[in-house]
Amino acid sequence: MLPKIDKILYCTDLSKNAVFAFRYAVYLAQKTGADVHILSVLEQLPSDERLTLQSYIYNQSNSVEFLHQRLSFSQAQLQQRLSDFWQSLPVEEQGLAQKVLSCEVVEGNPKQTILEHADTLNCDLIVMGGHEKGWLQALLGSVAREVLKDSRIPTLIVPQPKE
Repeated sequence: MLPKIDKILYCTDLSKNAVFAFRYAVYLAQKTGADVHILSVLEQLPSDERLTLQSYIYNQSNSVEFLHQRLSFSQAQLQQRLSDFWQSLPVEEQGLAQKVLSCEVVEGNPKQTILEHADTLNCDLIVMGGHEKGWLQALLGSVAREVLKDSRIPTLIVPQPKE
């Protein structure tokens, strides 16, 4: 007997190819009756980069505002991508939007934040997009690889389509 899947944590880097992995999360939610929680993690700027930012912006309140705008921009981008996705579905499938219970953009260590959210939400499955192999994999594929290595719940890594 297969374990029951009630909650799916879909993690996105907000790339256009991430929509492909989201289709898997929605499909699995539809087939299992699970709810979906969406999480996007902005990697926290290292302290030396924050100091550099503050020195260029001169006024510390402006640098704090810049960091807040960075988070707000990512939240707006995620909402727009979700809206575009729902509108691209046939009318009979647009009700699947009800399966998405939460949609968050947070700043932090991606692997740690993803695993903590999965634990806090008591998720049964993590769904993430993978990236093409090549020189970018060291940067872009490392989060998926690290989550897969340390996760204690099933984790589905959806590779990018060839086209």
